[in-house]
Amino acid sequence: MASYHIRKYQESDNDSVLALFSSGLTEHIPATFRHMLMLPRMLLFLLGVPLTVLLVTSSWLLTIMSSFTLLVFLRLLAAFPWKVHEALCLRTDLADITKNYMSECGSCYWVAESEGQVVGTVSALPVADPPLGKKQLQLLHLSVAKEHRGKGIAKALVRTLIQFARVQGYSEVVLDTSMVQQAALTLYLCMGFQKTGKYLFDKIFKLLDISTIHLTYFFPSVQEHELL
Repeated sequence: MASYHIRKYQESDNDSVLALFSSGLTEHIPATFRHMLMLPRMLLFLLGVPLTVLLVTSSWLLTIMSSFTLLVFLRLLAAFPWKVHEALCLRTDLADITKNYMSECGSCYWVAESEGQVVGTVSALPVADPPLGKKQLQLLHLSVAKEHRGKGIAKALVRTLIQFARVQGYSEVVLDTSMVQQAALTLYLCMGFQKTGKYLFDKIFKLLDISTIHLTYFFPSVQEHELL
């Protein structure tokens, strides 16, 4: 028996939902930092600067301090795109969840609740300008509290959204995730999403060499149903 249940968002959930959203984004920072450290240009940078300091000053103390300073700088840089994304969401769609997600029949925000606590979220908005002939629903803000993972909550939330899209007559569910979010990417692929695009979201992600992956879940067309 599941130790959680999924329901639609209520105003009383707001603080818990925003806290879960922020903590989920923070979890991506270490993976981003590790990815950065593996980039050849970053390795060259990390080795070259301290070596230059050592050759110029002959001071091991300054060399160690420069290495430490560089690592701190790169850690802050790894956090920057996630903090920017958090700030953007908090002043746009998450600024008023009820208005932006619950006021129209084609969108929704769900929470997973366990023992009276919000432990997971997912939301859906219609794509404003879908390709010709398509009716697309965008999956957003899938997050599960760390201590409640491994219980199938994320899959249940995605299934809830897919069923909603099917009932609402959408032809596709789409989403974007980054290459450092490997757990999320694996989940989506296992649930039938397909990779349909890859791009660099902005200058920061380009600098960090982090690709954004576009995924699509295709519903069978009416003709395909008839053939089945």
